[in-house]
Amino acid sequence: MQIQDLPYADPGVPDARSGPRFLWWLFRNQLGGQFKSLAWGLLHFLSVSALPFCVGVAVQAVVDHSGRRLALAGGLLALCCVGNAVGDTFLHRTAVTNWITAAARVQQLLARKAANLGSALTRRVAAGEVVAVSTGDVEKIGWFVEAWSRFTAAAVTIVVVCVGLVVYQPALGVVVAVGLPVLALSVLPLLPRATRRADFQREKAGRATELASDTVAGLRVLRGIGGEELFLDRYRRASQEVRHAAVRSARMWSLIAAIQVLLPGLLLIAVVWYGVHLARQGRVEIGELVAVYSSVMILTYPLRHFEEIAMAYSFSRPSAGRAARVLSLERATPSDGAAAAEVPGDMPSGDLYDPATGLLAPSGRLTAVVCGDPDAAGLLAERLGGHPSEGGVSVLLGGVPLDELPLDSARTAVLVQDKDPVLLSGSLRELLDVPASGDVGAVEALAAAQCADVLAALVQGSLDAEDPMDARITERGRSLSGGQRQRLALARSLFTDPEVLVLDEPTSAVDSHTEARIADGVRDLRSGRTTVVFTSSPLLLDRADRVVLVHDGEVAAVGVHRELVHKEPRYRAVVTRETDDEAALNDARHENHVRHEKDGVPHEHDVLHALEEIEESA
Repeated sequence: MQIQDLPYADPGVPDARSGPRFLWWLFRNQLGGQFKSLAWGLLHFLSVSALPFCVGVAVQAVVDHSGRRLALAGGLLALCCVGNAVGDTFLHRTAVTNWITAAARVQQLLARKAANLGSALTRRVAAGEVVAVSTGDVEKIGWFVEAWSRFTAAAVTIVVVCVGLVVYQPALGVVVAVGLPVLALSVLPLLPRATRRADFQREKAGRATELASDTVAGLRVLRGIGGEELFLDRYRRASQEVRHAAVRSARMWSLIAAIQVLLPGLLLIAVVWYGVHLARQGRVEIGELVAVYSSVMILTYPLRHFEEIAMAYSFSRPSAGRAARVLSLERATPSDGAAAAEVPGDMPSGDLYDPATGLLAPSGRLTAVVCGDPDAAGLLAERLGGHPSEGGVSVLLGGVPLDELPLDSARTAVLVQDKDPVLLSGSLRELLDVPASGDVGAVEALAAAQCADVLAALVQGSLDAEDPMDARITERGRSLSGGQRQRLALARSLFTDPEVLVLDEPTSAVDSHTEARIADGVRDLRSGRTTVVFTSSPLLLDRADRVVLVHDGEVAAVGVHRELVHKEPRYRAVVTRETDDEAALNDARHENHVRHEKDGVPHEHDVLHALEEIEESA
């Protein structure tokens, strides 16, 4: 896999049972790149490690006054330098390729999982953890996958050099062959503590990231209540905790690095002392001593890769664990191939029915749903979009379970706009660059959502945009008010024109006059299409073809707004937001009215209404 071939046509199905299994899965999916990196790494490390032998031959040739061996040593040195340059160049190229392709595979897997889970992702995983996984964790995972082939090349090189030293000069070679494994394994007892400190640092960093994300998202509200200083102090404390954790982690890794410098230095001293002793006895020639001494110095370079692989694994293992936890999440009732194969090829249409609550949204009509619990309303809206709760039954569209449809078909058939929709940064034209039926134009959708003042505000805030469609929208639309963001999101949903549109409190942040016009615009634009609106606004409820009251997880009443207001106390309590005393008084009046009607006696309100009609006619 080359960088120019990214993204992957199919990133594959990851082994998300644990972090190490996920890392092994990534490694197995890059065997070609790993072998290339290993081959170039061996050329590089062996070329570097062969330089001391060439120097030793050259020194001995000078001592023996041998021009032929000196020329041979010069030729070998030139060959090693060429191998070093070529190997280093292509090792870096293949290593970076392995890093980027591994990171890209993880990012594609995360993006696919986020698209599959939708809004359920942030309810199962903290927002800070999602941010950490998709940014820093991806780089750490790619680092370990890339570093493994270089570590393997370094380890093979050390083994080859040790064997070569034993053959070349047995007396000194044995000392080096025994000392190098001790150096490589000397830091192992410190790795668990270093790993724990690194994990603690990343945990603190994830919490700080989540706090920063929440603070930025609610900055407008915080300024309104004067709470920005409070949250700033909280973030400052969280940032300091991250700093302290990072310092403690760095101290441990600096200790490991110091040991990796100290022990090779001690080995070098031992080799020189013993070599000089052997040279005095005539058992070692000067060239051999120089070659062994230089080899020990050179081997500190591949030895560093032992420290690097330990650090890469310590950092990547928890990162891979977090990524595996996200990738292991599934839809509550995942569809299988057999079930999907039985679904007809045409897009399903018809009534939308939720067996769990008994909610029915007839095809082609505007259905309003009133639910006293906003959280329950949000869960029900998500379930209508094809994400049933754990152990729950699937919603039916035209008799077909949504969770048995291929995900792209389900998303095309039903679109859910939650109560806090997200606007991505970019131009308004890019905001509306979404899959759509083509039957609804952008101008119609914007007009139905009453976005005229929003367009004017966008043009006024842009320096070079004359066409409102080219006006820039800041990240998450933070330069706009809540009502303006809500209307732009509604326009985007209307422009998409799905078979079924589910809106969760689409006008909660707009004034009543605008809300009334939006209600008329949505009703007219969605005529003949199935629309479900979760709301408690009388203006929207009055324009619905059908109003459903959901109470305690099941349908409690069905009718039209004006009828339910008079006949259903629970509905009236939610819509009019009346107190318990007012509810009791209205119930008493209603019972009194029913009793008078039964007895044939006009109710006082009926009398007053008749008198008003007489006065108006007069």
